[in-house]
This record gives sequence, C-alpha cells and structure tokens, in this order.
Amino acid sequence: MSAAYVVPVAALRRVVPSSMEVAFEAPFDAERELTALGEAETDVEPDAPVTVRLRLESYAGGIRVRGSIEAPWHGVCRRCAARAEGVARVSVDERFVSESQTADELSYSFEGDELDLTPLVHDAIMLDLPLAPLCREACAGLCPQCGADLNEGPCGCTAPSDPRWATLDALRFPGEEPGESHPA
Repeated sequence: MSAAYVVPVAALRRVVPSSMEVAFEAPFDAERELTALGEAETDVEPDAPVTVRLRLESYAGGIRVRGSIEAPWHGVCRRCAARAEGVARVSVDERFVSESQTADELSYSFEGDELDLTPLVHDAIMLDLPLAPLCREACAGLCPQCGADLNEGPCGCTAPSDPRWATLDALRFPGEEPGESHPA
C-alpha cells in the first residue's frame, strides 16, 4: 500500500451522503510494486509524477470516486523506433465498496476509514497507455528498403518493382521514358 495514495474517509462514512475533494501529486510507483515492462513496451517510470484530482462522494455502503488522473508515459514509436513520450489523461468514475458489502468486478473494495487509491490510479493509467505510440503525428517512419529514418529526409531508394505489374511497365505512351509517370 502506497501511503501517498491513501485518503482518510472517516468523515465521509459518518455522514451519508457527503463529499470531499482531493488533489495531490505522487510518484507512480514509489514502492516499486509493479514489474517494469520491456523496452519496446509503453510504460510509466516508477518515479513519474502522477497528478490526481478527485471528488469522493459517500453513499450507503461505499464511496464513489470521480475525477481525473494524469501521468507521463514513454515508449517506442511504431513507425521510426525513436523514443515516444506523452501524457495519459484519464477520467475516472469508480465505486469503492466496504468489505462488509458484496463487491463485484465493477468496483474496488476497502476497509476501515482509509481509502487506498493505488489500484484505481494504476489501473486507470495502465489501461490508457497507447499500444502503438507515435513520436509525433507526422512521423514518416523508416525506409522499408534501407532502414533510413525518413524524418531526417529522403533516403534516395527506389521502390522495387512488383513482378506482377511487369507487363504493364512495358506499356508506354509515345515519347514517354521508362519510370516517367503519366497524369490520369
């Protein structure tokens, strides 16, 4: 249990319904409880600052948590293999139910007068990470022939001809040179 994500909720539990706002910044995984993903995976550094802004609302048997969570992530660009970075911005609307109540797969459980937000924060951020990140939207990627980074400029390679179209390559308009394209 990361103490940074523990919120006292005794006052909320005594007066139902009631609400409170919480806002804080804490390291993503200061306790090093999560296993780091591979270098080619999108991940969040353990010491990355997570910004949490939530509204906690009590109801009979539980607490509803709504708000936003932000954390920086890093990964490998799917087009050029350079480092890609971004910020996961997640809206959450979840329920925490007392262990004395029946919990289901759509809620988190808690006991006592403290609410540990660690599982909620980790789940929200990890589920929002891009599966195939880009270093930038206009990334040109790598040349499929020579592997040059096309973001740095053209490589000069010519695309190999497809043997299935070789017969059509022989067809030319009068005065047209091979390799010259004709506007349609």
